[in-house]
Amino acid sequence: MTHSALTARAGAHPPPALALFVSACATGGTGTRDEGPAHAVAGTGASSSAVPSLASSPRLDRTSAVALLKSDPKVSEAVKRDLKPCVADEYPVDLSYGDLTGGSADDVVVNVVTCADLVGVGSYVYREEDGSYQNVFQAEEPPVYAEIDRGDLVVTKQVYEKGDPVSAPSGENVITYRWVAGKFATVYKTHSDYSGVVGTDPTPTPDN
Repeated sequence: MTHSALTARAGAHPPPALALFVSACATGGTGTRDEGPAHAVAGTGASSSAVPSLASSPRLDRTSAVALLKSDPKVSEAVKRDLKPCVADEYPVDLSYGDLTGGSADDVVVNVVTCADLVGVGSYVYREEDGSYQNVFQAEEPPVYAEIDRGDLVVTKQVYEKGDPVSAPSGENVITYRWVAGKFATVYKTHSDYSGVVGTDPTPTPDN
């Protein structure tokens, strides 16, 4: 089953892209990748807003993506406050590239996570047009994480019930979006409950 990555969650069930981000921080890499399984829920389509291109290369790196987010008036101040290096110059930003909108260049999916527990606080899609980036989607209800899956945008949001620790959500919602008539439209919604069996005491073996 296709998952939308719940914003970099900190416990069991981490999305593949988040695992890649963590690995990249450890090795100093960019953590960018092409299309992969999608994750992340609770996203809402965002009307296009032009942001001047801040990258001299065809693809954004983490530093230029952070500058892009900070210059985007649609990105909330709460998310911008989280855009600080976790260690050295490693920002809590995960990038994915792929064709979501049918443009002349790959679209960029940007996920912002917290340094402390890797909870996704914002997911964005930028479409490049004539040297500038258009914010065409954003979801800022944490924990949220977005990825590209076979040309669709998949957003995953973990669901917590009262008393759930950050590392153990009760389930997740996944919404799949598709670019239709110049905007993202919802095409699928799924909900999954996580098993509560993991971590429980083992069942005693019956006496013979």
